[in-house]
Amino acid sequence: MDAIISSGIELLSDYAGWFIGVSIASLVAAVLLVPALIKRIPADYFSHSQRHRLASSRYPAIEFALAGAKNLLGATLVLAGLLMLFVPGQGLITLLVGLMIMNYPGKFALERWLIQRPHVLSAVNWLRARHGQPPLDPPGR
Repeated sequence: MDAIISSGIELLSDYAGWFIGVSIASLVAAVLLVPALIKRIPADYFSHSQRHRLASSRYPAIEFALAGAKNLLGATLVLAGLLMLFVPGQGLITLLVGLMIMNYPGKFALERWLIQRPHVLSAVNWLRARHGQPPLDPPGR
């Protein structure tokens, strides 16, 4: 048992620099990326009953590459948001922005559910007000 505990402590000490680095990087990403992305959300984004679909482009390879890059960025923000639930940073807001960027089934229903959580809409609207953007309309309006 002592060998397991000491190997666990060694493992933590070996990766402590990585944990600190990821924590700092996710905090910097939250401070820089999240407000910039939140201010780009249309004010009526959540007031519609379903998501609007964009027309397909004439260049499917470019569209596919952009969708992949967008999903990769979204997944990175989701992971950073989950991490920030346990370390300093805006975890729920970063998680929400990451989920809004990605494409997956049930996305719009999940976004609406998340924005209705206590304090999430008020925190998002506070960030939007700081950047001179109108508040988001609450879902169901």
